[in-house]
Amino acid sequence: MFLIWWIIVGLIAGWATGKIMRGTGYGPLMDIVVGIIGAVIGGWIMTALGGPTAGGLIYSILVAILGGIILVVIVRAISGRRAV
Repeated sequence: MFLIWWIIVGLIAGWATGKIMRGTGYGPLMDIVVGIIGAVIGGWIMTALGGPTAGGLIYSILVAILGGIILVVIVRAISGRRAV
């Protein structure tokens, strides 16, 4: 059940990150990957800032979107590309 939770959160967060970062998304598989990595990054940031480490579905998605945006910004800065 935990794996399904991560996939759902990753898909929603990755899709939203793609839309926020002025793209069309990255495709279902990459949306899941961006969302899951974003969730890890966002969770690490929230922990470092002293924020809550657990919440419901909406909180998890928002944290994953925050992390996904940071991930996309870093990847774009390293690759020198504006759009993915």
